[in-house]
Amino acid sequence: MAGYPTQTTPRFRAGLSLESSLSEIAQRYMPVLARVLLSQIFIFSGVTKILGWSETAGQMADKGMPAVPVFLVGAILCEIGGGLSLLLGCKARLGALLLFLFLIPTTLVFHNFWDYQGAEQKMQMINFMKNLAIMGGLALVVGFGPGPISVDRGMK
Repeated sequence: MAGYPTQTTPRFRAGLSLESSLSEIAQRYMPVLARVLLSQIFIFSGVTKILGWSETAGQMADKGMPAVPVFLVGAILCEIGGGLSLLLGCKARLGALLLFLFLIPTTLVFHNFWDYQGAEQKMQMINFMKNLAIMGGLALVVGFGPGPISVDRGMK
């Protein structure tokens, strides 16, 4: 494409604008930053579930979930597996899709703000909206891939 810098084009060469150079840098490094930021909440949450198994199982039981141990293991595998997939950019589209799908029932069951009143309703609504925002970031990874700095791109 005429006018767009390529990977072999030196930065700030005569004729290239600062904006084009910044765009090239952003396209290279922002996807990996986004993946790191998205992945940390899932990896941390998965590890926290392992370390606080009984507490997490109790919260799940309080929500009326059946087969709590099975769903808890599934949640841990989704969060840690999907989180590492995102972090490394290894099968990142699949990992992001898994986490996106995982967040649908998780958000509806655990952040059901419509069942609360007052300050708790506000807190649950914030968590509900946070999960929607995270789902937006995951959708971008599913749609556009992991970016140039990733295991997926390095393997090609």
